[in-house]
Amino acid sequence: MQACPFQCIFCDQNKITGHENIPEVEDIVRIISDYLPGDVKTHGHGNVETHGRASLRAPGRASLQTPPPVEVGFFGGTFTGLPLPIQEAYLSLIQPYLDDGRVQAIRLSTRPDFIDDEKLAFLKKFRVSTIELGAQSMDDEVLKRSGRGHKSSVTAMAARKIVETGFRLGLQMMIGLPGDTLEKSLETARKFVCLGAADVRIYPAVVIKGTAMEILFRKGKYAPLSLEEAVRWTKTILPIFENAGVNVIRVGLHPSEGLLSGEDIVTGPFHVSFKELVLTELWGDLLNQISVIPDKNQIIISVPKGQINYAVGYVKKNKQLLGQKFEKVKFREDKNLQNRQFHVDFC
Repeated sequence: MQACPFQCIFCDQNKITGHENIPEVEDIVRIISDYLPGDVKTHGHGNVETHGRASLRAPGRASLQTPPPVEVGFFGGTFTGLPLPIQEAYLSLIQPYLDDGRVQAIRLSTRPDFIDDEKLAFLKKFRVSTIELGAQSMDDEVLKRSGRGHKSSVTAMAARKIVETGFRLGLQMMIGLPGDTLEKSLETARKFVCLGAADVRIYPAVVIKGTAMEILFRKGKYAPLSLEEAVRWTKTILPIFENAGVNVIRVGLHPSEGLLSGEDIVTGPFHVSFKELVLTELWGDLLNQISVIPDKNQIIISVPKGQINYAVGYVKKNKQLLGQKFEKVKFREDKNLQNRQFHVDFC
């Protein structure tokens, strides 16, 4: 909640992130060193994120692929709204890690109305690579009813400035806010693409305890999407980004302890495996097109590497549906396939 001038009706970052305090400046070096390759640990320190965990590997094991870049991310508040000395203190601590190559990039999140030429020049000086905007929606009615405090034109202007200044642009969208519809969310996704988003995050709105949205819900003035609706909306939105080459870096809220236990949620489409539910449905739509061939009662389905769990489906949903057509259904990975390509062999 640091430096945010508005209390959006859906927001309580303390509950969403699971942390009430930002890390002290002196804590950041320790936090980063805990996550750097060679020290594989699981932590939940403040609102500092480290990306590139996939690059961690056991000593002595050869890597056939170039590890992804290691990024330090500042999330959970309005970074560019913090007092300038605090921003400078945080970012200065990262510079030695950039100099010696242990960290390759910095990313941070902020509000669209806290971006201007002066702020961007400051972030460029400290070698920030990616700026993520909590855009939520590009529909003015949705923004107004959600208490965002700015219009979609502000998001568009901030996004253009970020791209033109040479930063990587990330945009965050929230579906199912008051006044939202599937078509409005689809239009938001299309506008994100046009604005030059390189990364996006998609969150379904949930009702968090203690927020204005809870009051609306209890008065019968707001109803969140059901889990089934949220999955269906996201399933429809996701291909817009995929087809445009936009990197979808998160689908669904990050599961803080309070969200996992349910103690911080009043109602709404939160699911710890939300992304898997969405990709299960996308794969299900494709695999449902497989037709039965007479005298062929067994099939082997080849899918791209990393997609087999989604193809099989959450709690094996897709495999079980295919099992109604075929006596035996087997899945295997094929490194020559990409995205959601698949190949079927009938036996």
